Amino acid sequence: MTRFIGTIARGIRAPIFKNGDNLTEIVPQLIIDAANGEGFTIRDRDVIAMTESIVARTQGNYASCEDIKNDLLIKLEGREEIGLTLPILSRNRFSLLLKGIAAAVKKVIIQLSFPADEVGNRLFDDNLLSGTTINPWNDVLDESLFLKEFGKSVHQFTGIDYVKFYREIVEDAGAECQIIFANDCRKILNYTKNVIACDIHTREQSIAQLKASGAEFVIGLVDILNTPTTEHGYNEQYGLLGSNKATETDIKLFPRNCQSITDKIAKKMHALTGKTVEVMIYGDGAFKDPVGKIWELADPVVSPAYTPGLEGTPNELKLKYIADNEYKDLSGEEQKKLITERIKQKDSTDKAIDSKGSEGTTPRQITDLLGSLSDLISGSGDKGTPIVYIQGYFDSYAD
Repeated sequence: MTRFIGTIARGIRAPIFKNGDNLTEIVPQLIIDAANGEGFTIRDRDVIAMTESIVARTQGNYASCEDIKNDLLIKLEGREEIGLTLPILSRNRFSLLLKGIAAAVKKVIIQLSFPADEVGNRLFDDNLLSGTTINPWNDVLDESLFLKEFGKSVHQFTGIDYVKFYREIVEDAGAECQIIFANDCRKILNYTKNVIACDIHTREQSIAQLKASGAEFVIGLVDILNTPTTEHGYNEQYGLLGSNKATETDIKLFPRNCQSITDKIAKKMHALTGKTVEVMIYGDGAFKDPVGKIWELADPVVSPAYTPGLEGTPNELKLKYIADNEYKDLSGEEQKKLITERIKQKDSTDKAIDSKGSEGTTPRQITDLLGSLSDLISGSGDKGTPIVYIQGYFDSYAD
């Protein structure tokens, strides 16, 4: 039978999950109900993708600004000032972290990268740099020089002046605030020897550089609320990284023990359907907005857990390259036959059989690709589809 459709991704409507809900029982039943209601068949190598948010919600993995403050007070051991290097510009991701941190000290020095933060939120248009003598790789700007050269900073999408916003958060917490602008995290050491590296994907490098350059106290956001406790949420691996604003005083942390959840759901699906369905948990999708230049990956990883069948990168051939080069003089049916055989030959090996035939295919991790697809399907608003069911992703033209 000829197949007319390749990959399909369906957003699965779900209840509003709450603390204590059993995802390993609820999610498989939601998929089965959706299949029965919408008339699709569950197949081997289908993929269930769940947002990290519903996992953290069902775990009750929440903490307050007060919890952040108390944990940091223990780690600071009496130190009364702290430098924060390269935080992202975000109400959702960083404002409450800053509030909790500021409450633990008397002075906060914030070092912002420019012209944009790590994930692409811009303080000002890149083109404004070309009219100055400022070296963004070496120079340090104070607020007055920043304002003179670039004017007030207003975020393109949110309309927030993050320089003003972050200052107000620190001062409202009762601490003195100083803001500098520099892209080398080590510049903070001219102002304080006590530092929290607030960057996400370059954090290990930053911490190593700070320690090697004379910092006396250095931790990352991964080191706050990373100790198991029954008093509030925590994440042993990522600490505050991956957290989101939940209320005006509370954050939802990145979920814990994710591998156990994905494995149990896969096992339950096999028990109920006899099919081997892959399962993953995803956060940000790791794609870049072409207008705002924002790279959508404020989480520490796209997928904190997934079943073994999602390991690795795609093994694909570039159909249009083969058709335009090797089989360009053949008829449509001859092309189809030979390309199909070529794909079958490729599928019997560990990787594509030649580099030219696979050139231009996507080398990203499968979970990163599926995470991007799922993030776009589920959205972050009111769709009510925190679970995405993907079919045909591993199919090829030869199937």
